Amino acid sequence: MKKIFKLLIAVLLIPTAFFGVAEVLGSFWEVLKNFQTAVELLAGVALYSVIHFCGYHFDRMYVFGHETTHAAAGMLFGFRVHSMQVGKDSGYVKMNDTNAAVVLAPYIIPFYAVLTGLIYAAAAILTDVTSYRPLFVFLVGFFMAFHFIQTCKTLWETQQPDLKLAGGNIFSVVIIILSNAVVLALVLKCLFPDKVLLGQLVRGTAVSTYNVWKIVINYIIEQIISSRA
Repeated sequence: MKKIFKLLIAVLLIPTAFFGVAEVLGSFWEVLKNFQTAVELLAGVALYSVIHFCGYHFDRMYVFGHETTHAAAGMLFGFRVHSMQVGKDSGYVKMNDTNAAVVLAPYIIPFYAVLTGLIYAAAAILTDVTSYRPLFVFLVGFFMAFHFIQTCKTLWETQQPDLKLAGGNIFSVVIIILSNAVVLALVLKCLFPDKVLLGQLVRGTAVSTYNVWKIVINYIIEQIISSRA
């Protein structure tokens, strides 16, 4: 019953995920149009992309971030973490319980980008870090590219038991796509507050989703009426 309910939620959220991604990419394009403002971010994205597609994937580093995110999310929900193992190609976390949010957390939260942000924020409390902002933005770009590329690689190349555990492949993929759009929007807002308008993104996504479902529902009603005529 839970899987059917989650499948229904996923189907309802497909237009929201699609338009959410479109809105965020539109905002990203607005940021990119001012190249001088975004050059550090793009440099970080480009460097990781080149390294990755040249064959070095930081596999153990990714597994560590993946499993640590599982563990951190589990602790936030009050679950007890018994053990964690990190290998070159795989790892695991043993907890006394779990849920969909904990299971999908590593596919949504850019662990190293968040860690970079926390270090930068902590340093800003102690001293003036203005001169280090270009390096910070570069590292965020590097680790966001790391997150997105590694997530896509992981989901594409292997059957992930996490997806089934969270509620099925369709539910998990829709939630991952939508949540990553939200994460990217928040990161862009933090880096370029004047360029990214979150309210506008939400309104655009909501209106487009409403229009799609309005068309679908009207079509279904018309088909029912015509079948009874």
